[in-house]
Order: sequence, then structure tokens, then C-alpha cells
Amino acid sequence: MLDRWTMPLTQGPLTTLARRIARLGVRPDQVTLVGFLVGMLALPLLAMEWYFTALAVILLNRLGDGLDGALARHLGHTSDAGGFVDIGLDFVFYAAVVLGFALADPPFNALPAAFLLFAFIGTGTSFLAFAIMATKHQLERPQFERKAFYYLHGLTEGTETVMAFVIFCLWPAHFPWLASIFALACLITTATRLWGGYRTLRKY
Repeated sequence: MLDRWTMPLTQGPLTTLARRIARLGVRPDQVTLVGFLVGMLALPLLAMEWYFTALAVILLNRLGDGLDGALARHLGHTSDAGGFVDIGLDFVFYAAVVLGFALADPPFNALPAAFLLFAFIGTGTSFLAFAIMATKHQLERPQFERKAFYYLHGLTEGTETVMAFVIFCLWPAHFPWLASIFALACLITTATRLWGGYRTLRKY
């Protein structure tokens, strides 16, 4: 829901940073991989209940997720292969964060974490399924021209997911309630995307 406003705000700083690291010979795929590996450290850190350290690597991962695309555009190296790997690793990272909270306190967190992962399956599949069909029909994407995939708006998008992870890390004792609330929001996103995607694709 918030991506359409947050993305334009982040593009300027990301482009500036991309120009600087381009001088060092850094490649977009390197940023993607390093950002993913750093982000995956959140899994053991959360399991050990080192929440503030986990929050730091989560934010570094999200920085890398924006920086690789900005660097690719700056260098003129945008590609479907890079976009594919980027989104695939994003979903693995999201699931790893939720699993980390489940491992931190299984008796209290496991069921809410499972509920959130269930909801993530809905947002992820509706996201990617529509992207496939949108590409097939060459649908335009006026709001997200910098994205590798066309996708429908939703109540929970990238910005909301990052905000949820930050809140989880700041108030880990309330993870069961917070995760359940966010899962419900994700299910609403899934429902609206499926309905919106169906109505859109019926025209083709």
C-alpha cells in the first residue's frame, strides 16, 4: 500500500550510493548475493534472541535489496535474470525472519509464525502469478516502472513488511499478537489481489 510513496523517496539516495560503489567495480549481482547472505544472519540471531542485532542485518538486507536495482540501472545492466534472483531471494529472506522468531520461543511463537508463513504464501503466489500473466499480456506498470515484475497493489507490500519486521524486533515479547495481525492483513492483500487480478485478466 505504501510502496508507491516510499519508492520515489528512496530512489535519490540509492542512486547516489550506487554511483559511488560503481566506481569500486561492484556489480549488481554481488550486491544481491551479499545482501541476501547478510540478511540470512537474522535467522540465527533471532533464534538466539539477539533482536537488535537481527534488526540491523534485516535493515542492511533491505538496503541491499534497493541498492542492487539502483546499481543495475546506473550501469545499464538491468536484466530479467537479475530481477528473478532478486525476488526469489527476497521471499526466502522473509520466510527466514519469521522462522527465526519461531525458533526464539517455540511454545509461544511457533503457531503465529506458521500462520504468518501461511499468509505469506498467499501474498507471494498472488504476486508472482499475476506477474506471469501481466508479462504474457504485456500489461503496463505505471506505478512501479522500476520493478522487474508487474504486480497488483495490496494492503501489505514491501514497505509494510519491513515495518512489521522492525516492530517484531523492537517488541519481540508481543510477536504472537503482532504476527497474527500482520498475517490477517496479508490475507486481505491476497484476497484483494486475487479478485483484482481476476477482474483485470478477464479483459484479455
